[in-house]
Amino acid sequence: MDLLESILMGLVQGLAEFLPISSSGHLAIMKQILNLNMDTGLLFDVMLHFGTMVAIFVVFWKDILDLITEGFKIIGDSLINTRRFIRNLFSKDKVTYKNVITTPYRRFVLLVIVSTIPTGIIGVVFNNAIEEAGKTLLVPGLSLIFTAILLTIADRVHTGQKTEETASYKNALFLGIAQGVATLPGISRSGTTITAGLLSGFDRTFAVKYSFIMSIPAVLGAVVYEMKDFSMDLVNKSEITGYIVGTLVAAVVGYISIKTMLVIVRGKKFKYFAYYCFAIGLIALSGHFFL
Repeated sequence: MDLLESILMGLVQGLAEFLPISSSGHLAIMKQILNLNMDTGLLFDVMLHFGTMVAIFVVFWKDILDLITEGFKIIGDSLINTRRFIRNLFSKDKVTYKNVITTPYRRFVLLVIVSTIPTGIIGVVFNNAIEEAGKTLLVPGLSLIFTAILLTIADRVHTGQKTEETASYKNALFLGIAQGVATLPGISRSGTTITAGLLSGFDRTFAVKYSFIMSIPAVLGAVVYEMKDFSMDLVNKSEITGYIVGTLVAAVVGYISIKTMLVIVRGKKFKYFAYYCFAIGLIALSGHFFL
């Protein structure tokens, strides 16, 4: 893999990871129609995802810092309650328990955890089936058309008002399932989860924020799962520079894509991406039946 290919892969990752066009679907189609060898290696895949996660941290750094801070406070208060529980078992003087969920961002932490559970279960249980789905043009083609339908719905949904203060755990579960389904190549993760958020009554800006922040534990979990068989012996040392450049490109383009998504959602302009996904889906289906 040369430097130009690294830049191209970083560009595709940064654009398709956040814009609602499905990075996995595009890569699967490129492999099949153009007969490209795009097996870039596990380390490069991990670094590309790291680049896009950096973009999320840069855009939403204040929210993520608050989430981390409140997350540790949740752990601390839970440990205090555990100690009080043990004390109450052996003491006649009962001690009251602390209220753990006391701020909107503590609720936000739990919402993300609830969303992550079904995503992880779907990803592990259907991992082999998802990999096989990317080896044919049929599934990405149908999935891209499904994505186009979702994006059309997203533009037509009335703007809700739910934020981290009012979103329910049932909403979080729904978005987690949506994110799990979006592991199929061709189904846009961002498009699916943002649409699910809007259907749940989320404020449009919060729907984008929640979609991208909830992807962090899912991506980290996927990386850890894939890295279990990784060895540095598999890395070509001469390609390290290309890996770094691709990661930087993914981070910069990802940052621009997130900012663009915030504008798109507020302006109800998903329809243009819906047209694009529908067209690419038809091309993929044509390739499946006629190539």
